[in-house]
Amino acid sequence: MKLLVVEDEAKAASYLKKGLSEQGFVVDVAGSGEDALYQVQHGHYDLLILDIMLPGRDGWSILGELRHAGNQMPVLVLSARDAVPDRVKGLNLGADDYLVKPFAFSELVARIRTVLRRGPTRTLEVLRIADLEIDLARQRAVRNGRRLDLTPKEFSLLSLLARRAGQVVTRTEISEQVWDMNFESDTNVVDVHVRRLRAKLDDPFPLKLIRTVRGAGYVLEANQ
Repeated sequence: MKLLVVEDEAKAASYLKKGLSEQGFVVDVAGSGEDALYQVQHGHYDLLILDIMLPGRDGWSILGELRHAGNQMPVLVLSARDAVPDRVKGLNLGADDYLVKPFAFSELVARIRTVLRRGPTRTLEVLRIADLEIDLARQRAVRNGRRLDLTPKEFSLLSLLARRAGQVVTRTEISEQVWDMNFESDTNVVDVHVRRLRAKLDDPFPLKLIRTVRGAGYVLEANQ
């Protein structure tokens, strides 16, 4: 899942990006309202984490413009403004949740997952392919009744392949969506992580789900 954090304080933005990345999310950061709107218009995000007090355009105007334009991307407001009228205003403008600073990081993660479960971009909570079951909300994968011990990046990689089941996912797409960057052509980090995922997902079972498409990428499917 890809998140956009709109936060003008560099230290806070860095903390959020690091913590949420460790939870398996791909995270972009915008430091101003104008940057946030540009990134929303030119990228795809599953959730917007929005501060209110920003340089230039504040969070209220960003939220209002998104909803006025018909953009129903889930929005979680994260603000030091803790007065009841502020929280009511945020929810009335179309925020899906409102969390007051300072906050417990574990609560933020729980609220993010709750919003994603009910948000318009969250169409499926559990993916099933053959004897594989992936619980996106809980970040758990089970195969043939056995839970797979996956790292956050391995789970993100598996989730991406599962959402595109039956389709070839290129190495470039994987690097962009799992690591949020383009790797140099001689970097084998994608292949290394696929090998590690295969060791847990495929090696212990007779039916292999991940297939390499030479010169293209990888596909997850039951019929090989």
